[in-house]
Amino acid sequence: MSRLWALLCLLAAVSFAASPWLAPGFNGYEPTQFPVVLEDPPVQPAGYAFAIWGLIYVWLIVSAGFGLLRRGDDADWQPMRAPLFVSLAVGTIWLPVAQMSPIAATVLIWIMLASALVALSRVGDTDRWLQEGPVAVYAGWLTAASCVSLGVVIGGYGWMPPTPAALLSLALCLALSVTIQYRLHRAPEYGMTVIWALVAVVVANWQPFNAAVTLLALVAMIAILGVRATDTE
Repeated sequence: MSRLWALLCLLAAVSFAASPWLAPGFNGYEPTQFPVVLEDPPVQPAGYAFAIWGLIYVWLIVSAGFGLLRRGDDADWQPMRAPLFVSLAVGTIWLPVAQMSPIAATVLIWIMLASALVALSRVGDTDRWLQEGPVAVYAGWLTAASCVSLGVVIGGYGWMPPTPAALLSLALCLALSVTIQYRLHRAPEYGMTVIWALVAVVVANWQPFNAAVTLLALVAMIAILGVRATDTE
């Protein structure tokens, strides 16, 4: 059974990495998908930040391949495999769903995040760079991406103005990332990945300058670094 889960994780990682071919040309939600057309939602990171997906895809495939070939029956790897499989399997269909329904895509990405965080909480103590590392980066990016998706949907449907929607989603990102990083007592890759996304939010809001969004993103970065600085493990 352990090897079966290892195989399923590898298949899910490969299909997840191949998912952009199911939605060619997707570069985020289109403004026309929303009742309120927003060309540049303030919660949206600068475009360069999304290049991290290349690292995530490759690292997850290498991790899953190593896990199947060298750690197929290892009890240290087994606990995280089922929730990771769920997250990657949902992720495989996320892009085509996002092209059709931002609300449905937002629900799915929160499911991806929840299962990825369960997987991260279960990673073992061996093979840090091939077991913990890729899951931590994946979960960190999903933390930011889930909050961004929520902020874009809130603003795009007119439930809140764009800047308050961005502040709400960034506050949620801050609360989640600080709490998760504190409870992990390890996996600095998680917090660093969230900071990567937050820096891109600052870049996106630098011109024209959005003081409120920029300040909250900076506070979130400092808070995450503060949690890491107090960690003695």
